[in-house]
Amino acid sequence: MTVTEDAPAATKEVGKDRRRKEDQRLITGRTKWTDNIQLTGMLHAAMVRSPFAHARITSIDTSEAKAAPNVVAVLTGADLGEGQGVCINAWPITPDQKAPNHLPMPSDRVAFAGEIVAVVIARSAAEARDAAELVDVDYDELPAALDLREAAEDKVLAHPDLGTNKSALWVFDSGQAGTGGDVEEAITKARSDGIVIEREFRQQRLIPAFMEPRSVVVDPTGEQVTMWSATQIPHILRFALAATTGVPESKIRVIAPDVGGGFGGKLQTTPEEWIIWAVARRLGKPVKYTETRSESLMSGHHGRDQWQKLTMAATKDGTLTGFKVELLADLGAYVAIVGGGVPVLGAFMFNAIYKIPAYHFACQTVLTNKTWTDAYRGAGRPEATFGVERMMDELAAELGMDPLELREKNWIKHEEFPFTTVAGLEYDSGNYEAATDKAKEIFGYDELRAEQQRRRDSNDPVQLGIGISTFTEMCGLAPSRVLGSLDYGAGGWEHASVRMLATGTVEVVTGASPHGQGHETAWSQIVADRLGVPFENVEVLHGDTQISHRGLDTYGSRSLVVGGEALIKAADKVVEKARPIAAHLLEASVDDLEFKDGTFNVKGTDKGMGITEVALATFAAHNLPDGVEPSLDSDATYDPVNFSFPHGTHLCAVEIDTETGGLKMRKYTCVDDIGNIVNPLIVAGQVHGGLVQGIAQALWEEAVHDDAGTLVSASFVDYLVPTAADTISFDVAHTTSPSLTNTLGTKGVGEAGTIASTPAVVNAVVDAIRHFGVTDVRMPCTPERIYKAIHARDGGAPTEGAAAAHFDAQDTADRTDGAS
Repeated sequence: MTVTEDAPAATKEVGKDRRRKEDQRLITGRTKWTDNIQLTGMLHAAMVRSPFAHARITSIDTSEAKAAPNVVAVLTGADLGEGQGVCINAWPITPDQKAPNHLPMPSDRVAFAGEIVAVVIARSAAEARDAAELVDVDYDELPAALDLREAAEDKVLAHPDLGTNKSALWVFDSGQAGTGGDVEEAITKARSDGIVIEREFRQQRLIPAFMEPRSVVVDPTGEQVTMWSATQIPHILRFALAATTGVPESKIRVIAPDVGGGFGGKLQTTPEEWIIWAVARRLGKPVKYTETRSESLMSGHHGRDQWQKLTMAATKDGTLTGFKVELLADLGAYVAIVGGGVPVLGAFMFNAIYKIPAYHFACQTVLTNKTWTDAYRGAGRPEATFGVERMMDELAAELGMDPLELREKNWIKHEEFPFTTVAGLEYDSGNYEAATDKAKEIFGYDELRAEQQRRRDSNDPVQLGIGISTFTEMCGLAPSRVLGSLDYGAGGWEHASVRMLATGTVEVVTGASPHGQGHETAWSQIVADRLGVPFENVEVLHGDTQISHRGLDTYGSRSLVVGGEALIKAADKVVEKARPIAAHLLEASVDDLEFKDGTFNVKGTDKGMGITEVALATFAAHNLPDGVEPSLDSDATYDPVNFSFPHGTHLCAVEIDTETGGLKMRKYTCVDDIGNIVNPLIVAGQVHGGLVQGIAQALWEEAVHDDAGTLVSASFVDYLVPTAADTISFDVAHTTSPSLTNTLGTKGVGEAGTIASTPAVVNAVVDAIRHFGVTDVRMPCTPERIYKAIHARDGGAPTEGAAAAHFDAQDTADRTDGAS
């Protein structure tokens, strides 16, 4: 890895390459995953799941399973009844959204392969799994809605009682919103005196594939019911349990211990959590459930899964005049907690970094008989960025322009910030020119273009392709008022507490709940600088609703830009509470004190007192000013005024063997602008992980169902998650235009690599073989698909029409959108 940095030199803690505090216990095994938790008298659960994508449950015989060794109970949906609660949808995107009732364990009908129909409780996990094999379920198989486009036509109904598969139609139109012109007029005009390109792109279904399988333990034996869960959202989970089961929120404690990754896949209120909750309360004993890897891939929510129909209008010199986006989005069998809203997030990002005068976005969400979908790293933003960046390359090819030149012609110039986009968002800061210039230099763009031309001229069997992605994204899911206007069911604020202990150490309590991001380290750096205390003396607490009583958790790259700002406000309150006490002890006026590097100094004198000394004096309370409480502890809740908007330029070079379809990544350079950086080492890790996940969508990963709706990629043998051996070293660099909407000047980074890298890679693949008449290769761009695209017509290079016909044939063969 090569890392370069343009930001000002780091001072104090913020900006330092600090190794993560949390890593020591994680890598030495001295931690507690949910599955490690052991409680006295704890029972274990195993789930019985439907093998059918759509079927009536005609009978369930549990007698043999109940007679198995050490089985305590076998329960069905009918046994649990209304006491099991319901899985919630927190974002109904339209008032008329159609959503099936989502019981954790249905008793009459299953709607996807993997849905739970019974739970076995035994004294060990192995005995529970063995007994689950003995539960005899009779099904009456029903026709299943599996193909997204056919489902949108209601050819087969996923939920016959709803009468349609169409869940909601969400529309944004710049002409109606007053943020731009009429897109149909722009397209009509461009057809007569400009250029119009139309393309359809497929966003394949993906699986979050986090490292730690989901696990849940429920202990009902205390004054409170306590749930441990491998979740991203302990506070939201607590609220949802109270709202759907009738148990008062004050009687519920949710703990997210160390969580082994999530990528959005643990941003969910799951049937398994609700079932174990109901079973533990019914039996009056602690119960644990941990899924197998196959269960995780099959029944944990999936991501992406869209058809995109895109129309772009421009003048003949390449100036964009209109952009029309029509989406079909597969919800799967149920509308997940924010599942319907995920594609809607893309509505604000299809315009990307470009000045587009007219814009229309329409998304039809569709129910099918497949695993439900929801947020996956980037959540709507990767899909949008892929669409617009692929279209920019297609437009450049039609015009015979360099694709970077086309982008520069249309992007927002740095002197135009703040800039209100055609989608109605205000971008506060950015410098696309600086990021692109730096990326071109590191990448060797001009040299690689020259090499590409030489290979073309010589008919080299190994062709070079260069892919580009100039992206931005909206981070920090907030403000609350904006979310409310979109009918989102929660706010966007975050909470933090800072406690000054008498011994000179500091406890930080954050409502953001980490699952690998490095909160404990970055939060310690921020507080160390703000209070002037040693980094080592800051302890960060999180993930337990008994300790962190308020919070809205972690997703959408919100932790630093929202949770970090709450932390700063709480720390600043500590200083202001300490100020009158320090003045009293120093026998000085409050106005004569200045606070710097952890010390209150009396201006013009050598008198001073450290904040830790003030904390001890406050604890003793022997000599405090009248009316001042003996505590420096402070809370703060922060609701942002805007999103943050990181951006960057990603360049990818690939070599493609035209005789085999084989692909080799030659070079990858990314220059991201994420504002000011708290910890460059953590940022490098986030960027690297994001890049690999985005590249994996482009080249390897796909959730594939067979004609019956069974997931056939339900193990890591078939679902191709890349390893370090599959990737190359990346050139990672940064430019810095600080955010203007938060104190630190930070922007999000957790999703940037994933959002930008997928179109960069696919653009590179298409660029390498475009001269064969290829305008698209369906993701993942496997050697077979690349080979077929090149050789779609026997005996020569295919025409565009032949290539399109080939892929139409491939669609028919792969009727459930699986890999060929």
